Amino acid sequence: MKLGINIDHIATLREARKINEPSPLEAIFVLKNAGAAHITLHLREDRRHIHDNDLQAIIANSPLPINLECATSEEIIALACELKPQQVTLVPEKRQEVTTEGGLNLKSPKLQETIQKLQDSGIITSLFIDPNLPSIEQSLALGVRHIELHTGEWANLNLMASSNLKHTQHKITSLDFPYPILQDKICNTLKQIQECAILGEREGLEVCAGHGLNYQNVKPIAQIPQIRELNIGHSIIARAIFVGLFEAIREMQSIINESI
Repeated sequence: MKLGINIDHIATLREARKINEPSPLEAIFVLKNAGAAHITLHLREDRRHIHDNDLQAIIANSPLPINLECATSEEIIALACELKPQQVTLVPEKRQEVTTEGGLNLKSPKLQETIQKLQDSGIITSLFIDPNLPSIEQSLALGVRHIELHTGEWANLNLMASSNLKHTQHKITSLDFPYPILQDKICNTLKQIQECAILGEREGLEVCAGHGLNYQNVKPIAQIPQIRELNIGHSIIARAIFVGLFEAIREMQSIINESI
């Protein structure tokens, strides 16, 4: 199973001081040496972490393929068509959100036009979708061959069930259920992801997954054989503070390999 690394939060740390380090560009060579399959970065409309010059420099110098995450912003899509990363993954985006909260609105009138622009530029186009069967069918109707299943609900349920998150200021109030209910919801969410992966592969889609995956919750997702690739960012960058980026990637890759 391939592992793509999202490097956004290296830029988040840089932006905390508004200086030039740590540099996301420097990270790409560590990622290559650690065995990452590709580099993911999200160019947001508010430029809260990755900036245009980051994207330009990384595409120009990276030894690994680039997966650009972005919304259907005309400005950013035009930049993507100019710079031509190997892949663009279209994601929803809200200015006020801390992180991407769910899958795309697949009925958005701009979506088909955006997909066509990217495909006409020779860019592999993927859709970041909620793990439900109608989203698979709608993705097929839109003419893409790649999808990424949003695993945020899976991750959040596991955090509420198996960590101390519910006892902190970051408790997810909407998921504050007794442990047995959380366990049922975890099982149901995993089943939905499995069903979507099976249908997606059956219909000829390249199925990826990501969002909120960490060293504790990744194994059941990695055990789904129809999922070909995982995209993981925050947990690896957080782990890197203590063990270094190279080792953090190798630890994650080891867990994934043991799961297959």
